[in-house]
Amino acid sequence: MARRVFLHVGAPKTGSTFVQDVLWKNHPRLRRAGILLPGTRSAHDDAMTDLREVSWRDPGATWTWDRMAGEAAGWPGDVIISNEALGGATAAQAERAVSSLEPAEVHILVAGRDLWRTFPSMWQQSIRERRVWRFGTFLHDVEHGRFEAFWELHTANRMLRRWGDLVPPARRHLLTVPGPAAPRDLLWHRFAGVMGIPDGLCELAAPTSNPSLGAAEIEVLRRVNQALGDRYPHRTPYQRVVQHHLVDAVLKQAGNEMRIGVGLDRAGWVGELAERQIAELREYPCHVVGALAELRPAGVRQATTPDELDDGQVLRAAIDTIVGMLGHAESLRRRADQGDDAILSRIRRRAARAVWRRGGEMR
Repeated sequence: MARRVFLHVGAPKTGSTFVQDVLWKNHPRLRRAGILLPGTRSAHDDAMTDLREVSWRDPGATWTWDRMAGEAAGWPGDVIISNEALGGATAAQAERAVSSLEPAEVHILVAGRDLWRTFPSMWQQSIRERRVWRFGTFLHDVEHGRFEAFWELHTANRMLRRWGDLVPPARRHLLTVPGPAAPRDLLWHRFAGVMGIPDGLCELAAPTSNPSLGAAEIEVLRRVNQALGDRYPHRTPYQRVVQHHLVDAVLKQAGNEMRIGVGLDRAGWVGELAERQIAELREYPCHVVGALAELRPAGVRQATTPDELDDGQVLRAAIDTIVGMLGHAESLRRRADQGDDAILSRIRRRAARAVWRRGGEMR
């Protein structure tokens, strides 16, 4: 039976990709130290979609939540389950998850990030998951209570109420995301400290990142999504085609010099939301790693929104994207040709050996 299980349930866009990169990069080391990550990275995603019973679960997925819990139960040490979308579970689903891991000592980890950075990151992620709404529409819907899912899926307050209430206060952990000027490894050290991972056990060298797209590039993707209509329905088909061949291969490689952000006209509103969030969390009994003050907007300055771009700027980005796609297609063709040459070479070598053996037998 597992001794302790650490459930890292979110929120999205709080450095979870970086933390998970470090965990999986050091998977063998952690296991030797008595800390298990059950299954594979994709297994954690499969288990999340199963627990939440989402409509976009991959029909080919083999991992379920019960299978994940069963693997955890068979480990004699500590277990880490990490998926930033777990925080979107309903209260009943969260209760099922925690109950399935008991009698192990279950800990809940939630990360919180300031809303000034969260709003543009979350909107951009929604576009990279096939949405087509404009940034201004997204902010308007959040501001006027028409997108309640934002608070449920992206704020520590709501997640702690659904997940944290299921365990004693000492096992509820809120990790605040450091400001942009902080050392990158500070976030990792905060997670590692909660999960009991010794200093120096894990290598942090060059984890992969999940970079943001620039204003023009994300607007190109938004318009591509509009044009695609019902093709590549969310989630797996879209990721295999659009995410892989357009976003990862081309758009992420662009200069992305024009960063998006919330306009200064909404700075007061965002600041008020942050103070309310901090006040609520100050009253909530949990272990805070970092400082609640880090949830206040930092580095507030005027930023570009994709809604402000003119058609000429979008056209230039679209042309650059087409050029990038041509280069990507050419690299795929060369790779295919090299693969064909390698296959033909192997066939020729085998045929030559067969002829040589046949000649030896005839002699």
